[in-house]
Amino acid sequence: MSILHFTASAVLVVLTFYLLIVGETLLIPLVIATALWYLINTLAQSFHRIEIADYKLPILLCRMAAVLMFLSLIWALVNFLSASTDEVLEVAPVYQKNLTSRLQDLPFVDLAAFEGRSFSDLLTEWINIPSYATTVASALANILASGGLILIYLGFLFLEQGHFKNKISALVAHPEREAEVLNVITQIRDDIQRYMSIKLFTSSLTGLASYLYLLSVGVDFAGLWGLLIFLLNFIPTVGSIVATLFPALIALAQSEGYSLFILVLLGIGVLQICIGNILEPRLMGSSFNLSPVVILLNLALWNAVWGIPGMFLCVPFLIIVTIVLSHFPQTRSIAIMLSSDGNLRVPEDEAIANFSFSPKVSAWLVGEEKTERS
Repeated sequence: MSILHFTASAVLVVLTFYLLIVGETLLIPLVIATALWYLINTLAQSFHRIEIADYKLPILLCRMAAVLMFLSLIWALVNFLSASTDEVLEVAPVYQKNLTSRLQDLPFVDLAAFEGRSFSDLLTEWINIPSYATTVASALANILASGGLILIYLGFLFLEQGHFKNKISALVAHPEREAEVLNVITQIRDDIQRYMSIKLFTSSLTGLASYLYLLSVGVDFAGLWGLLIFLLNFIPTVGSIVATLFPALIALAQSEGYSLFILVLLGIGVLQICIGNILEPRLMGSSFNLSPVVILLNLALWNAVWGIPGMFLCVPFLIIVTIVLSHFPQTRSIAIMLSSDGNLRVPEDEAIANFSFSPKVSAWLVGEEKTERS
């Protein structure tokens, strides 16, 4: 029986990822809409908690204000990117040529070791600035092209959110099980909110500090690189490395010598270490307890499934999966493997031992089964 369960679980996992890959066009806008819906509700609740002379704004008005704020922010971001992208794509071939020339002049580059291939060809394979710029611009264009679908999903999510608790009550067998399920949902919500709040703060701080530093040393498009650093810091580990190396390579490509390259590499590197390796772990504490190796593997997995959007979403997905697995005795061992030190925040006596549907849903399932058999 255990072999049968393992086989069924493996088939289910493979089928799930197959459907994620096939349905990427529809699912990525849905995930983005869900993230926006969650952030808008979080911001609306923050507005609702503000008291002025013992008066609180109605939640509907707070929600409308949050939607307008997000739309204004997205509109400003789109205008900024559209104004900067064309200039970057135009100057990218010049940067590539200058970068090849700078690296080719390095004393430790042995051209004889490339076995007949030119250094510029090899460098183009390793570091291709026009290709990177085109890829990022294409990813942003695809997200903007799905804007209509995202807004449709967002509207339906707002319409459905008032009935969510009623659906849970109808699905779950009795009040105790309902409380347990709502506890899982609450923990997921609180952890995702904490992660996003801390990550938004540290990424904004890194992006702003990097922008000011790049502007002070005279790097071209400092505002665009600051925004890119802000976004890349949402990608675990790899994002911080790329956010350090890419502005340094741009500085090397635009300058005559190597002094600007060293200044940018050291300056951005120090900012990343101070904020990403010192400040952020202190703010996060042991809240999530995720293994760094698992995070890197999860990053590679979601990059293969959904590309750049998957890299941004990999940690929230991992948090959700770990919380859900830790609440069921049958899957606690998997949650322990995903954790950093093996200690789960959910005690075994609080795990959901047996989950069952409500009698109506169970009767409906049984009825369906009998119908199929007949």
